[in-house]
Amino acid sequence: MRLTTAIAAAIGLLSAGLAGQVSAEPKLYAYPSSANYCPAGLQPVTLGGAIGCGTPNQPMTYAEVKAHPVVHRHRHPHRAVTLRRSARVPCPVGAKGCSYQ
Repeated sequence: MRLTTAIAAAIGLLSAGLAGQVSAEPKLYAYPSSANYCPAGLQPVTLGGAIGCGTPNQPMTYAEVKAHPVVHRHRHPHRAVTLRRSARVPCPVGAKGCSYQ
């Protein structure tokens, strides 16, 4: 592949990716409130943590989007620990042939 063709392809991919990011609308989430002080036809929305008036373009509120499902851990019943004893007969201290490790 020629160098100019590779450069043209890279510029095309970059411009397509940047154009998609620039043209994307910001996410406006509905803000649940009991009082609506916005003009007729608008409702409270959040954009980047700021509350303003507008028309939401997301079906959920920001709190619903950020809510994480709770994962319950499995709890296993506690079992009593039993000490295992050696099958060897313990040697008395000072007896020949006994080794303590």
